[in-house]
Amino acid sequence: MPSIDRLLLVNAMLGQFITGFAGRSVVVGLPTIATSLDADILWISWTIIAYQLASISLSVVFGRLGDIHGRYAIYGGGFVIMTTGALLCGLAPNVVWLVFFRVVEGIGAAMIASATRVLAMEAMPEGAAGRANGFMTMSFHGGVLLGPPIGGLVIDVVSWRWIFFLLVPIGVTGMILTALRARDRQRVVAERPAIDYGGAALLIVLTLALALLVDRRSAQVLGTGEKAAMAGVFVATLAGFLVHERRARNPVVNFALFRIRMFSFSVLSLVIIATTMSVLMLVLPFYLQDVLHLSPSFIGVLFLAAPVFTITLAPLTGALTDRIGPRLPASIGVLMNMAVFVVGMLMGIESPWLLPALLMALTGLGQGFFNTANQTALIASVPREYRGFATGMVQMSFGLGSLLGTSLGSVLLTVAFRYASGIPDAAPSAADAASFVFAMKATYAGCLVLTFVAFVASFMRGGARLGVSP
Repeated sequence: MPSIDRLLLVNAMLGQFITGFAGRSVVVGLPTIATSLDADILWISWTIIAYQLASISLSVVFGRLGDIHGRYAIYGGGFVIMTTGALLCGLAPNVVWLVFFRVVEGIGAAMIASATRVLAMEAMPEGAAGRANGFMTMSFHGGVLLGPPIGGLVIDVVSWRWIFFLLVPIGVTGMILTALRARDRQRVVAERPAIDYGGAALLIVLTLALALLVDRRSAQVLGTGEKAAMAGVFVATLAGFLVHERRARNPVVNFALFRIRMFSFSVLSLVIIATTMSVLMLVLPFYLQDVLHLSPSFIGVLFLAAPVFTITLAPLTGALTDRIGPRLPASIGVLMNMAVFVVGMLMGIESPWLLPALLMALTGLGQGFFNTANQTALIASVPREYRGFATGMVQMSFGLGSLLGTSLGSVLLTVAFRYASGIPDAAPSAADAASFVFAMKATYAGCLVLTFVAFVASFMRGGARLGVSP
């Protein structure tokens, strides 16, 4: 059996870690940054939105560019751009510049995320795609786990600017590791297909329009009228994109790939799970703090359970996926996510803290099973020359699902709260604990139904083992 390219694997794990860390470390510093830069809540929220939009809208495009021109140029360039963006964020003189530099950082993150899982698979022997993706899940959630506590510590000890400066040495290390492997591992392609620049541009506009439509935070900035106009932009761009891609010789999105059952059902499962998990995390903190009256520090400890379980389980799930295929591990993960919402529906006004602790543990176990197996199925089921595109689909599906969950959770919670309170224009509030808990349970019931759909999709993907041959 060929040996593992440990240097390449470490490099891929570093890319996953930095994207997870960068996405979470900034969140804890938002109030401090807002005070330091004299910014209101809408402006400071755009430091998160800008990063997400850049990362979501560009990941598929960069993944396809990596397929055509080589992943190392995209991956190494991602480290350069993300590191530069992080450095500039730390030097930003005001919130406007900070938002702009966060866009730059998000572009770099999209470039990195579009290649990490493929590079990890290339670093592993034949038949070890599951193990490779297990390492990727572990690395990303390691960044998610360490981001908030390290970010908070850095703010307390030094300054919020060092949240961004900390990324610079990590990014430089990634550049060096990529350069060391690029010459040895890059494949020579005799004839490269032409790049579908028109399709890429339309896909970026299409993804941005969809993200802005489903993100409630951007709706506050855009306003109702602009939201309707954005819907028109989305519909028109979608029609133009579909027509263009069917005529393009080398489309950026090859719709024939969606005829692959393993690929299409994996994408559907990922979108649904990302959506429901986003709803869960939108509602749960308000319940824990305002209904159960748990302290923020204790809530933080409870929330550690999920990434700890995910990190521990991911490598084992990867090995299991290689042995028996992705359907069973991914479906077990979805069943655990269903159990999460069952537990959520059991929580009441005076529930013990052990119940939400169980919920978070099940969340971590579910993600450990599902993410590793599902992402392996999604990427390894397509031809090798489209695996960058598939990796980009992972990033885009997860990002859009997260944004959709925020919007969906707000709508479900509001409708159920108004029904329970009997006040037609009431806003959800834990001040009316009974109505809030009813609304939370109703919202989680809706998520349970959606998660069942994800279970059906996961089971229908097929039970074949995945190879890594071209």
